[in-house]
Amino acid sequence: MSLLTDAVRISSADPPLNYDSPAALRAFLEAQGLGMRKRLGQHFLINPRARGHLLDALDLSPGEGVWEIGPGLGAMTFGLLEQGLRVRAFELDSGFCQVLTQLFGDNPRFCLVPGDVLKTWPQAGDERYLLGNLPYTIGSRLVGALIEGRRFFTRMVVLLQRELVQRMIARPGSKDYSSFSVLCQSFYTMSPLSVLKGPSFYPAPHVDSQGLRLELRADVRPDSYSPLFQPLVRRLFASRRKTINHNLYDYVVSTILKTGGLEAQEFTRKALERCGIPENTRAEALDGETFAALAALLEGMKLHI
Repeated sequence: MSLLTDAVRISSADPPLNYDSPAALRAFLEAQGLGMRKRLGQHFLINPRARGHLLDALDLSPGEGVWEIGPGLGAMTFGLLEQGLRVRAFELDSGFCQVLTQLFGDNPRFCLVPGDVLKTWPQAGDERYLLGNLPYTIGSRLVGALIEGRRFFTRMVVLLQRELVQRMIARPGSKDYSSFSVLCQSFYTMSPLSVLKGPSFYPAPHVDSQGLRLELRADVRPDSYSPLFQPLVRRLFASRRKTINHNLYDYVVSTILKTGGLEAQEFTRKALERCGIPENTRAEALDGETFAALAALLEGMKLHI
């Protein structure tokens, strides 16, 4: 029996399912013996205007390749394929994978990567764009893993929990500014998109979501960053109440000199002085460029120990 028991395709341009109706989606899932798993953070985007805005923000030409994270039953997948794009879709739910295969498996521009994207992405293809209605459970981990794993995209358009978007775009000195803010802003220029309330999804989440467009910065070279950059940023934000002098001292002792005392104190003082950072500054007052400069300086000083 065909999976498309609840949908009639009038033409090749018609969606294979009614992606805008919670009732239709619920009936389809029940007919196929499938369900939504709360622990996976699954929420279908049933707002067609919002889906259109995300596709518009991606702004690609036919023939381009894109990763799609969390396709679910394929609402965004259909839109991507309709635009003539090559889609590499990452889906964890085995039942949804079966649906996606039957709906799009005959399309040569569709490739399904089953399993946990946090584990499968390192072996995936080299497409330069990414679109994702990211489950709240993995949003920050996936974005962080891609950046730290030096897997950079020319453009990413993602739908995330609004609170996470606010952290990613937060400016130095604000309460939401964190090591994750620094990591994202050091490599991407970010533009917030529409805020979406619960009724835009099925099932409706209890928190707001927001779209975010990330453009790879043209003014920086990711491979120019010191290997110390990311661990240094994390360590300096680890104890927000402490000044950068205290946190940097701890980092120097544990990572560079392997011993404390006067030598570590002097090493720390010189590093801050050469970067023009006052000792009583806190990490949340520094921008990404300052962290990058400090990491590069520490790497050079380390070579001369």
